[in-house]
Amino acid sequence: MRPNRFREKLNAGEPTLGTQVASPWPNAVELIGHSGCFDYVEFQGEYTAYDLPMLDEIGRAADRFDGFTAMLKVDQEPRTFLAQRGIGSGFQSINFADVRNADDARECVSAVRAETPETGGRYGAAARRFARFILDGASPEYVQALDDVVVVLMIEKREAVENLDEILAVPGVDMVIFGGSDYSMSIGKPGEARGPEITKVRDHVYSRALEMGVQPRAELRSVEDAAPLIDLGVRHFSLGSDLLILYAWWQENSKALRDMVERA
Repeated sequence: MRPNRFREKLNAGEPTLGTQVASPWPNAVELIGHSGCFDYVEFQGEYTAYDLPMLDEIGRAADRFDGFTAMLKVDQEPRTFLAQRGIGSGFQSINFADVRNADDARECVSAVRAETPETGGRYGAAARRFARFILDGASPEYVQALDDVVVVLMIEKREAVENLDEILAVPGVDMVIFGGSDYSMSIGKPGEARGPEITKVRDHVYSRALEMGVQPRAELRSVEDAAPLIDLGVRHFSLGSDLLILYAWWQENSKALRDMVERA
């Protein structure tokens, strides 16, 4: 079974750096791996169209590189099916969207853990590529690989912030991410995700997570955005996404070229 370096870094208290892609093109994952700069790539399955064979291809691309792995962001429903299929394809961490309370959190943890008396999860024996199909299925190493899957929860709804302590107290929750856009909508203030009120809530979520032994991860658009979060104690970051990177490049350069042509 492939070692879960992301889990190893979390357990060792080391910082991690990821990046996000919405494109299901495995070559993009491979290119990120070649950079040698990231611990993992997060495939944002919640935001894009993909099929199950494509998850296998993304898993294979990530597996090419030592110390590199893949995270899958899954929709609210069917979260158990998608999480288990992602793990089966080789994703070693799952980011669950739209968590609202402790019951949701327990469901997310249970979805990825082995169905044994000790772990009480709901992931049974399955002949999938992460276990070399039938070769490692239902082995002790198979159970350990499921126990090592990193569970990440989005704290992005009003109810999730209100129930924050109960969510953070659920055994098996490894990491939380504050989703300002969803949160702003859920409190009736769409478009204010980066405003001072919601930034204050974000900082509360991350500070409280650290106090309760759960690691926060922050999503950055630029390196400069990291400084206040580092001061807060955050050590896990995701830098950029393919959609934002492409949009910013197209917008900036096309405007510059159009201005140049029109002045000629």
